Amino acid sequence: MTILVRSLSEQLVDLLRERIFTGRVAGEGAIPQASLATELGVSKIPIREALAKLEQEGLVRSEANRGFFVSTPSTEEAEEVYLLRLKLEPDAAALAASRANEIDRQLATKTFDTLYRVTDEHGEGVGAFNRAFHLALIRPSGQIIATSMLERLHVLSERYVRKHLEPLGRDDRANEEHRQLLAAWLDRDAERVAAVMRVHIELTLDDLRRQLPAWQDSGPGPAATAD
Repeated sequence: MTILVRSLSEQLVDLLRERIFTGRVAGEGAIPQASLATELGVSKIPIREALAKLEQEGLVRSEANRGFFVSTPSTEEAEEVYLLRLKLEPDAAALAASRANEIDRQLATKTFDTLYRVTDEHGEGVGAFNRAFHLALIRPSGQIIATSMLERLHVLSERYVRKHLEPLGRDDRANEEHRQLLAAWLDRDAERVAAVMRVHIELTLDDLRRQLPAWQDSGPGPAATAD
């Protein structure tokens, strides 16, 4: 049995990331480190460590002598994120399909089952499970640099999906796209995996291009969908 021990700062990264996505940590001013530390019963040191990690992910920015601020989303960033995913993700997932071992395949299947259920129930954590599913299809590629880049791109993707695509009600389409993607991946059909992944990302980008012109800087929406 593998026991995963997560540091306090790692747990805080997840918590603060979720608060940014849901708008509980907003972008109007500096992130209140002292009040967060008091609320969560920790010192400011792990809060700063978590915020530094979120800065590496692109969700916050630091300013000298002022603290950390939530990064402002933009149409330009969204376009860049999804175009980079188009360049990297189809080939990485295709390679991973050919290299995945049985444990990798079981993990991908289990993650898809959870994502499908949570998406169908409109439950919490859809964004996190969606990210976990995509990364489960990528990590067996063994491409460390590409995987690291895609991990960050998926974090950035989630804020746009939550804000702009949840109102479109595309959950059923996303579930079907994911089902087709997993089936091709389990069949080790690299060409099919790349093609399905490419269409999956392109459709999301098309949705965003329709939604983003109506951008209002009101922070992430309260719910997530799959991308």
